[in-house]
Amino acid sequence: MRGTQYLLPLILLFGCQEPIEKEKAIRPVKALQIQDPASVSGRAFPGRTRAEDRVNLSFRVSGPLVQRQAKVGDIVKKDEILAQIDPRDFEVKLRESLGQLEKTKAQLTFAEGDYERAIRIQNEDPGAISERLVDQKRELRNQLRAQAESQLAEVDGAKDELDYTYLRSPFDGIIVATYVQNFEHVQAKQSIMRILDTTRVEMVVDIPENLISLIPYVTEISVTLDPFPDREISAKVKEIGTEASTTTRTFPVTLVMDQPSDIQVLAGMAGEARLVKATYPDLATRGMEIPLNALFSMDEDKKDYVWIIDEATMQVSQREVQLGRMTNTGVVIYQGIQPGEWIVTAGVHFLREGQQVDFISEDIESIK
Repeated sequence: MRGTQYLLPLILLFGCQEPIEKEKAIRPVKALQIQDPASVSGRAFPGRTRAEDRVNLSFRVSGPLVQRQAKVGDIVKKDEILAQIDPRDFEVKLRESLGQLEKTKAQLTFAEGDYERAIRIQNEDPGAISERLVDQKRELRNQLRAQAESQLAEVDGAKDELDYTYLRSPFDGIIVATYVQNFEHVQAKQSIMRILDTTRVEMVVDIPENLISLIPYVTEISVTLDPFPDREISAKVKEIGTEASTTTRTFPVTLVMDQPSDIQVLAGMAGEARLVKATYPDLATRGMEIPLNALFSMDEDKKDYVWIIDEATMQVSQREVQLGRMTNTGVVIYQGIQPGEWIVTAGVHFLREGQQVDFISEDIESIK
């Protein structure tokens, strides 16, 4: 009885307290910030140079190498002879083909005259020559015509093979490697030497996936190379890669520049490319590319939405967006998002209006 009188006030005391409020769950999310496109100007990316045209030269025929004039470091001109295979076997083959062709041409000349005489006799005196004999002479003429055409093709092929014994430079360039020595027997398509075009130089830089859609709008690029830190070289975009690296999530972009007259840019030089200027149409015209995972739809309509994150409260709210074309890396949005806003890029189907979120630090991105 005495225990009960002490227990009752405790029950009443705890019973009168307000219910403890359940702590709200904060969901970590991947996020992407929409930035002002103009801010891409001034960004710099490291890269390395390479020759625009680079090729391993080889013969199209086999034989012993009798001359290899070019050596590593030589500057060569287009069509300059760099090496030669012994041409004697190919010269013999060409003479034989020409001889066969001349023989067939002589036979063809006689056969054509013989057939014309037969036709003339048949027209003047139909009974003087049989129709079968006329047909035979026509058939012989036709056979020799076909044979002459075939042998003419063989002569052309023999001439080409003789010409293929010469290895010529396909463009102005520099020899950077040789793979055989004089008097070696080389096979067709075997690499003989490597040549680089020195008139134009490429540089490959890796652009983050959140910036790659803006590269076509870059109108001015300046390249600075480590060996020439005080020299800026104008470049332009040549090619934009369409497949991102699985490890760095960057796209390769190839730049091209003319060889400067005051310095010699060689393949393999390191440096950086700075995006000096970009020209953009407005958002409604240009659009803004975002990942497909950022989109979701409501059950009751067919509209498309994204989750916008309020940086002050870290709460999400849904926003309708207007979709454009699909790209290799996402979808273009024309309305509904503004520079500076944050959008959720993963797990959008697990959020609700007003949900409080937090950034996953290693996944915070920005898009321009």
